[in-house]
Amino acid sequence: MAVSAGAGAGSLGFTTGQVIQEFLYDDDVDSAVRQGVEEATGTELVDEEYGDVSDGTIIWWRDDDGGQEELTDMLVDAQANLDDGGLIWVLTPKPGRDGHVVPADVEEAARTAGMLATSAISVGPAWNGIRIASRSRSRR
Repeated sequence: MAVSAGAGAGSLGFTTGQVIQEFLYDDDVDSAVRQGVEEATGTELVDEEYGDVSDGTIIWWRDDDGGQEELTDMLVDAQANLDDGGLIWVLTPKPGRDGHVVPADVEEAARTAGMLATSAISVGPAWNGIRIASRSRSRR
């Protein structure tokens, strides 16, 4: 998995006009990351109840949100709402922060969901991001 240090919200790959669905928003999320995504897309983030197809997903995941099985289920649910080629980012607290999740747990959940963790970045002072992609049909 490739790692990019200090990339921030602008490196999540979202572009103008995209609808980004956000899961597990809470008062501990990084508002600068959220604002950066909204500035990049020109649209407000939509919540878990959004009833249409989205272009990308942000999942704020902490260790008390559940284990690998719950994250696997969340990834499958998020992918079901995505347009073809949509990006999924799992954002987790950095090491030493409350709620830290070991990256290997995110990678294993992605594998179990039939997906692949492709890169990791720092998206702010307290959060890291792991990009999750669908496996191509030829690899299944």
